[in-house]
This record gives sequence, C-alpha cells and structure tokens, in this order.
Amino acid sequence: MPSVQFTKIPPSARGGRERVGTVAGHVSGARPGQRVVIYAKSGPWWVQPWPDQALLSIQSDLSWSTETHLGYEYAALLVDSDYHPPPTMDQNPTAGGSVVAVTIVKGLGSLPDLPTQPLRFSGYDWPVYNESAVRGGLNNLYDADHVSTDSTGALHLRISKKSGKWVCAHLALTRSLGYGTYIFVVRDTSHLEPAAVLSMHTYDLWGGEQHYREMDFEIGRWGDAGSKNNAQYGVQPFYIPGNMAQFNEPAGTLTHTLHWESGRASFKTVRGSSLTPRSAPVYQYTFTSGVPSPGQELLEFMFYPVASDQTPLQNDSEVVVEKFVYLP
Repeated sequence: MPSVQFTKIPPSARGGRERVGTVAGHVSGARPGQRVVIYAKSGPWWVQPWPDQALLSIQSDLSWSTETHLGYEYAALLVDSDYHPPPTMDQNPTAGGSVVAVTIVKGLGSLPDLPTQPLRFSGYDWPVYNESAVRGGLNNLYDADHVSTDSTGALHLRISKKSGKWVCAHLALTRSLGYGTYIFVVRDTSHLEPAAVLSMHTYDLWGGEQHYREMDFEIGRWGDAGSKNNAQYGVQPFYIPGNMAQFNEPAGTLTHTLHWESGRASFKTVRGSSLTPRSAPVYQYTFTSGVPSPGQELLEFMFYPVASDQTPLQNDSEVVVEKFVYLP
C-alpha cells in the first residue's frame, strides 16, 4: 500500500515567515508522476514552503525534502499529478481522490520566543528579543544589545558581526493597537548596504487564518544592488499579485504612515519629520483587498541582513527611528 513517512521533523513552534526549518522523508509504493506536498499547522494548515513551490519531486531513492515554515504539526501528502494543493486548510488533510496517502506528526521539541525586559520608546513598552531566527534566507541572532534609545528618545537598531555571525535587532509592542493611524519618523537610510533591511510591521503569531495579520513597511534592496526600488509597502501574503507596492525613497529623514481601517490599509511616505496638510507624498498606496481585521497583532521593528550571493552584507550598520506615534 502506498505510504509517505518522515525522516526529519522540524521543531514545534508558532509559525511565521521568518521561522523556517527543513523537513524530509521517503515514500513507499509511489507511482511515476506522483509528488509529495507538505503542510504545517499554525492556526490553519499552510502549504509549504509556498503555494507556487508546493509539489515536491520524489528522488530516485524515494526520498523527498523541502524547507518549511514552522508549525505545531506537519502533514506529508502523497498525491497524484493532477492534485492542486490549496494554500490553506482548516481541517486535517485526509486521503481520498488525488490524495493517495497522508501522514501527520507533531513537531519535535520547541522554539520559544525569549523577550527581555521592555524598552521604553515613544511612550510604549517594547520587549526586545534574544533568539535565533531565519529571515531573509539567513539564520541570525537577534540580541537586546543591538537595540537602544538615546538621550533624545530616538530608537537605535544595529547589525554587527560577532564570531563570524550577524547579530541583529528585533522588538515588539506588548499589546495590539488595532485600527488607527501608525506614524514612523525614520532618519536617512540611504547609507544602507543592499543586503540590509529595516522592517516595521504588524504581526500576529496566532493569526494564521488572516496571514498573521501582517502589514509591512520595509526599507532595503533585498540584496539586489541594481534594484531601482529600495522600499515597499505590503499586505501578506506577498505572493498574491497586488499585495506589494515598491518604490524608491529619497535620502533624508522621512515620515511613513499607515492608516488602517476596515477593509482598507493606506500607506504614505513624505519628506521630513512631521506630517502637515502640505506635505507632498514621496509615494502612497492603498490596499483594499486582503486587509486583515484586528486581532492579537503586535507592531514590530526588525533590522537584519538578507542572503545575497552578489552583494552580501560587509559592514556593521545602524538605523534610527526618531519616534513612533499612534492615533486611534
């Protein structure tokens, strides 16, 4: 009887696009043309690693493997060539039709989040994280020593190299703010190397059913020195057409704004450190599809390098966020 087994099981962890591992196994009794599909459970079941890469080839020795985003459980499906895996499932996958066999396992061990004591910035408490996590294709350490505020109250986020490994910055609010206007004043980022990325985003570890309620301001070239764009707005999942808007931000201090309301997320970037009615936008974009509703999302800052064969990060780097303002 056809079957699919696991030989390598990732840890059990709350999912998210920055938390990945490797899953592997083998099949028995498979017919030519059949494939393997992997799902990870975090909220609903999510196909791995992405919907456009879900059908895994079976090797000549009957093995299979893939990178996967983490979850609490993992499901391996042996499927016929005509199977079209849905991006998410609310119920456990079962055999039947084009699904020939299914095996479900729990993740091994766990990967807890380890926030430090909160840092005070712009009137809010922000736990700072000490953990290793994969983001942008690199497994880096996020360390509280790389997050600080100065005498003016500005937030400093740093990347530096220790023992041959990049150490980065990650902090998040302690509670959801929900609908409203989010304002970020960021000093000049034109000095950033192509592989350095500053991300300011909402994120709900428990919100898998709404793509983790992630909405992003991201500044960087994602390792591509030739890219004409160095900033983007996004509503997850980013692979859906229309869920990302890229642009070229100029040098100097900029103010970024997100106005989040039911069914609508309006992003805008202007020059300078304050918003006025006369501030001409550098760029603006409004998303009206796939916009999440509030849940347990937290506002996060992350500053980290991404993998780049052509232009890997070479030097320590720092960004400064002058202030954050939330208006209900």
